Amino acid sequence: MRKIKIASVATSVLLCLSVLSFAATPANAAADRSGKACYDEGQVFSSGGVTVTCAGGKYTTARKLSGSLTVVCGATEAWCNAMTTAFTKKTGVTTKFVRLSSGETVARLDAAKNNPEFDVWHGGPADGFGVARIGGLIDKYVSPSRSFIPKKYQDDDGYWTGVYVGALGFCTNTKEIRRLGLNPPTSWADLLNPKLAKNISTAHPSTSGTAFTTLWTQVTRLGGEAAGLDYMSKMHKNVLQYTKSGVGPVAIVGRGEAAVGLVFSHDCVAGKLQGLPLKVTFPSEGTGYEIGGVALIKGAKNPEAAKSYIDFALSREAQNLGPTVAAFQVLTNPKTKVDPRMVKLGGLTIVAYDFEKAAAAKKALTAKFDATIAIAPKS
Repeated sequence: MRKIKIASVATSVLLCLSVLSFAATPANAAADRSGKACYDEGQVFSSGGVTVTCAGGKYTTARKLSGSLTVVCGATEAWCNAMTTAFTKKTGVTTKFVRLSSGETVARLDAAKNNPEFDVWHGGPADGFGVARIGGLIDKYVSPSRSFIPKKYQDDDGYWTGVYVGALGFCTNTKEIRRLGLNPPTSWADLLNPKLAKNISTAHPSTSGTAFTTLWTQVTRLGGEAAGLDYMSKMHKNVLQYTKSGVGPVAIVGRGEAAVGLVFSHDCVAGKLQGLPLKVTFPSEGTGYEIGGVALIKGAKNPEAAKSYIDFALSREAQNLGPTVAAFQVLTNPKTKVDPRMVKLGGLTIVAYDFEKAAAAKKALTAKFDATIAIAPKS
């Protein structure tokens, strides 16, 4: 009889310990999938404040996210909003964005490098990220999702990873070009036609990554900076105005204020979907392209959430949001959907665009552009 009582007491003690142990276990422990098998590479799973990423067939070590996140974003407002809203919904981290062009982003990062106002840079050409790297403004983060992003779309050392690709093209107002008695341009030489005087809209290469792509494309295809600047000087005579943002010429050309804009082709496609009389063409001599990147800001105030945001940006789920908001860049995640409105890169002549060399040359080259071209009269 005594043995039974002792056993009963022991059982009660074990039950109590078990209950206490369960009570001490965090409520989100069930959401922690760290180390468990997964099948959707790149998927970011978040529940109960715990976030993991599927990489190499297993979920990564969990991050307990909190606080807020600020993204400096280089794509369209709609695209930036879609990305940050989706991340907030997924993780519960309040995420907001500030839309800036590439040059503006670097300037803001440099001005606030001792007290960064942003955590992540998302979108915008890779040569801008290269300038930020040279300036010590972004930090290395090798996302587990990089393994399935083609190496040609990422920085070798892990400072940035590509999320989309865009091709530089000509965006023509079909009504205005007919009024001028011309056809939509199909070569860089066509842009020098005197009939296009004050009828070309392009952004400024000091502020816009798109416009710097235009400038560096000339340097590349013509064999040097002097030849590239000479071409830009000749085209300058036909430029109506230099906008701050690379997407700006779409609206100007769409309204008929200029006949031709120099933009990434997906921005022109989006404008056409809005009912504007626009047509995209590409230069036969070769065109440049962008790799839109994502990177961790050095000194980010919420680095754990920033890293999870970068993981998310590389996922199929995030990248597939682009076409839902009329953003038709070619996507870097090979598991994403291909939209028929995306440019077929294989059908274009592409120049041998060296992003690292472009980044190293950007500051001095844009200064030369400012000094010798931007201030020159258009007579």
